[in-house]
Amino acid sequence: MKLSGADIVIRTLIEQGCDTVFGYPGGQILNVYDSLYKYQNEINHILVAHEQGATHAADGYARTTGKVGVVIATSGPGATNLVTGIATAYLDSIPMVAITGNVPNSQIGTDSFQEIDITGITLPITKHNYFVGDVKDLQKTIREAFKLAKSGRPGPVLIDVPKDVQIATCEYTPLGEVATEEKTPAKEQRIVEAAECINAAKKPFIYFGGGVISSGAQEVMSELAEKIDAPIGCSMMGLSTLPTDNQRFLGMQGMHGRYSSSMSMHHADCIIALGVRFNDRVTGNREKFARNASIIHIDIDGSELSKTVNAVHGLRGDVKLTLQKLLPLLKKSKKEKWQQMVRKFRDEEAEYLDNRDGLTPRRAILTLNKYLGEGTAVATDVGQHQMWCAQNLEFKKPRKFVTSGGLGTMGFGLGAAIGSAFGTGERSVLVTGDGSFGMNLNELATAVKYNVPVVVLIFNNGVLGMVRQWQTLFYNKHYSNTVLERKTDFVALAKAFGADGAKAQNIDELDSVLKIAFETDGPFVIDCAIDKDEFVLPMLPPGGSMDDIIVKVGD
Repeated sequence: MKLSGADIVIRTLIEQGCDTVFGYPGGQILNVYDSLYKYQNEINHILVAHEQGATHAADGYARTTGKVGVVIATSGPGATNLVTGIATAYLDSIPMVAITGNVPNSQIGTDSFQEIDITGITLPITKHNYFVGDVKDLQKTIREAFKLAKSGRPGPVLIDVPKDVQIATCEYTPLGEVATEEKTPAKEQRIVEAAECINAAKKPFIYFGGGVISSGAQEVMSELAEKIDAPIGCSMMGLSTLPTDNQRFLGMQGMHGRYSSSMSMHHADCIIALGVRFNDRVTGNREKFARNASIIHIDIDGSELSKTVNAVHGLRGDVKLTLQKLLPLLKKSKKEKWQQMVRKFRDEEAEYLDNRDGLTPRRAILTLNKYLGEGTAVATDVGQHQMWCAQNLEFKKPRKFVTSGGLGTMGFGLGAAIGSAFGTGERSVLVTGDGSFGMNLNELATAVKYNVPVVVLIFNNGVLGMVRQWQTLFYNKHYSNTVLERKTDFVALAKAFGADGAKAQNIDELDSVLKIAFETDGPFVIDCAIDKDEFVLPMLPPGGSMDDIIVKVGD
């Protein structure tokens, strides 16, 4: 059948199993929006308040479903407004396809109204991007983009479609959903060598990231831990992959990680890293990082192997398939001395936990935990609240922690929480700070328009808390531009948008308000008062190692 380029875009999205897209219309993408109107019974479009919110919503949708998130925008500022969201997805390995309109081919390069070279701009932050100059290439390009976005190490792909290509017609052949590239394990010899190293270890530690959930390797990773009697820790991107109450799971490791997880990794003699990066927030001072450990690194992206720390055994391959071949080569063992040391770290951690009464950040998160269902996705923005969540949230099912790890994008959370709710079909939660929330709170309009059941919990301390913490500890309390001094009434603001809300000044009020929020049909904003001098601890000082870890104020 013969279709216009715009119809081919939408028909191909539907063909690829896409049921929901997020976006904002404009002149150079109007033909695609006309096609969205035609096919509105087959594909759902969510109109956001700003294109950045659309990318974060597509991101949240992808994180919670494992499917490719799709965002659509017009040329010029519409396209450039996607950049932060695309970069966020790129650094966290989230599958996304961004479709932008552009001026007609005849105007490319003339600096015409709202013309921009979006493929040039996004080249460093996409797995690949395409400029489609001929309608005959359109269907093939979209199919390639979906395959690339979800194959190997997932990531975002951008497709730029000039307006004349959207108008032009060509033959369209309905096809099925594209398969991902075939996954393969690491090379046999590399697996054998890694097995020998693990079998010789007396203090093994399993460290994993988002690659485990992408690979579907949770169960085989747990089998590995049982067989070699190893504790398990993770990066922030690994949170919610395993149930929080898993007896071997110590939680997040790193700069603001759980003490027991970070110290166990620091004292291990063998670190088995699965689908995870060794970035600066994990290692601290790389010269002092895990000095006595042999590192075995399994990752589908070979460029990560020995990129920042030297891996004695670097295995390029799918995590699940590689572990399935590794397991039979390992000796089942018990390591009681190592487990005694891990228990000691757990006991020390218990002593350092903030058990104060009242409305402390930890108490607030523990109170929130009481209302979370197994299917509730929790999104965060970036800052102290993000770390308090990473340390204290409880999860039972995977893909329920939605946060910006690699880029650290303030303003990510509300769009992501909206996308998460559409992805899961359930209520979602956003935990944010007053600084982060101020960046993209306009998406409250989206939440209200679609009556999205999202609970927004704002940790309101009147400052940029994480930056202020650094200024307190390392900059002689020079609070340069971190005191917000805003007079925003978030409850009144929520009501102005058409949402509901309430304030919580103490822990009992928070408990009561959360109960109301989780029973409300639609968005609900909670303004939760937090002291400006609360710290996120433990903490590694900049350039420090686990030997320098700060576990209490005054260290």
